[in-house]
Amino acid sequence: MKKIAVITGGGSGIGAAAAKRFAKEGITVCLFDVEESRAEEVKEEIISLGGEAFAYEVDVSDEDQVVSKLQEVSEKTGAIDYLFNNAGINGTLQPIEEMSVDNWDQTIQTNLRSTFLMVKHTVPYMKKHGGSMVITSSINGNRTFSNFGMSAYSTSKAGQVAFMKMAALELANYNIRVNAICPGAIETNIDENTDQKESVKEIEIPVEYPEGSHPLEEKAGKPEQVADVVYFLISDASSHVTGTAMYVDGAESLL
Repeated sequence: MKKIAVITGGGSGIGAAAAKRFAKEGITVCLFDVEESRAEEVKEEIISLGGEAFAYEVDVSDEDQVVSKLQEVSEKTGAIDYLFNNAGINGTLQPIEEMSVDNWDQTIQTNLRSTFLMVKHTVPYMKKHGGSMVITSSINGNRTFSNFGMSAYSTSKAGQVAFMKMAALELANYNIRVNAICPGAIETNIDENTDQKESVKEIEIPVEYPEGSHPLEEKAGKPEQVADVVYFLISDASSHVTGTAMYVDGAESLL
C-alpha cells in the first residue's frame, strides 16, 4: 500500500524539494501551502513525472484549517504515514526594544504554533499504525545566535527543537518517531517573507569570516540536499532514530 505524506510549506524551497524526493520513492504527497498556486505547480510537476500528489491551500497557524485539511487528506487517501512540518517565515528582523508584539506573535504563531497544531492533529491518524514526523527548525536558536534582529525567529526555532524532543518521548509508545532538521543557509525563497529593519545595524556586532562562512562547500546548500536528509528521517533507514536534531549546514554553525 502506498505511503502518504503531508508536507507543509510544500509549494517552494525545502518543502517542494522534499515533495519531489518523496514522490520519487513512490510516496503520495499532500502539499499544504498558504498559496495554493505554488502547491499546484509542484503537484503538476510531480504528476508529470509519474508521481501522485494533491495540493491544498492551508494557513497552518489556523487550527480550524489544519483540522479540516487533515481530515480531507485522510478521507481522500485513507491514511497519513508521514508529516514533514516545514512551513515557516523569518518574519521581522528588529531590535528587541523596537519589535512590536504583533510582529513577535506573527513569527511565533507561524513557526511554533503551527508546529504544535500540525503534530497535535496528525497524531490521531498515526496512532494505530505508527509513523514519522520531521520538523524544520534551524541552526538559529540552537547553535547560532549571531544573526542580529532574529530574536523572535530564533526563539521559535529553539522552541521547535524542545517540542520535538518532548513529542518524540511522548509518542514513542505509538511507534511515532519525531525528529528535526536544522538547516543553515539554503538557497530558498524565505527571504521574500523577511522584513529587516534598518535599525538592526545599530545592534550588530561584526562577525567576519575571512575564509568564508560555508566550510564544506564554500556556498549555501541546496534544497535537494536537505530533502535527502528529510527522506532518510522519515524512512525505515532511520527506524531507531527519534528525538534527534540533525544539522544540515556544511559546518556553518561550527564557526
